[in-house]
Amino acid sequence: MVNDSLMPGVPSPPPRQVGSPAPDVPDSPLPEIPGTGVLRQGDSGHGVYELQVRLLQVPNVYDGGAIDGRYGTELRAAVARFQEWYGIRGDETGVYGDNTRHALMLRTK
Repeated sequence: MVNDSLMPGVPSPPPRQVGSPAPDVPDSPLPEIPGTGVLRQGDSGHGVYELQVRLLQVPNVYDGGAIDGRYGTELRAAVARFQEWYGIRGDETGVYGDNTRHALMLRTK
């Protein structure tokens, strides 16, 4: 038997048959992890709650803001303020997207 493996002594996996599904590929999409994805005014749920908790950790951004899991006008203004004060680019103003999430995660626990 010829060993085409990149590591000596480690056997190569058997070849896949044409038309067979790839191994370890789920049949349906994986569920979204709470706190990921874009959040905007009108959204609600655990991800918004986490956003509120984190924004309260940044001085003067969301002071006294509600922790109710609802993305209202006050939270939108706080996200916009955070984006402006910390020079976050790439997300729509007041929208909690990937760039804003990354910047907030770096500054909070």
